[in-house]
Amino acid sequence: MISVLYVPDGQQKIAVQVIRSNRKTLGLEVKRNLEVYARIPVNLADKSLEEFIKKNEEWICRTYQAEKEAAEKRRLTACPLPTEEEKQKILDKFVERVRYYESLMKLYSRRITIKNQKTRWGSCSSRKNLNFNYKLAYMPQEIMDYVVVHELAHLRHMNHSREFWELVEQYIPDYRERRKWLKEHGQEY
Repeated sequence: MISVLYVPDGQQKIAVQVIRSNRKTLGLEVKRNLEVYARIPVNLADKSLEEFIKKNEEWICRTYQAEKEAAEKRRLTACPLPTEEEKQKILDKFVERVRYYESLMKLYSRRITIKNQKTRWGSCSSRKNLNFNYKLAYMPQEIMDYVVVHELAHLRHMNHSREFWELVEQYIPDYRERRKWLKEHGQEY
């Protein structure tokens, strides 16, 4: 038998589904799909259940919020694979942003490609070829611009030295915030 209790979260109520079974312990679980379960012994009194939920309210809210944020990150980074037509549009968008910043920075690449990279937002080869993760096209424009400038800066500094970051900062003064946004929505950059 499943019953539902609610935990107030300040902004909403979180439903806690109660599952009674032949177990001896009480347990709580927040699933990736944001369902919350309290698994309890069959004979546990309702008052004891309510006390258990009340005692763990803060944990439930904190864990629920963390899972909610993780789900948002997964949603942002789980973009569908683009069709060939979409790939061309994405590439055109990157070419336009790269050309814009090349003219400002006076640094020029040889080739621009987009890829389905698992661990990188972009890369720059010693041959001056730039690669970008297609998922950036689904993110805010300022994030794409930050990655473009980051990779173009590697044309002058093939490292992450102080000089490299100073060059990035000349064109993206708030690069730290954009970098933080990327870290919060997928991976650090």
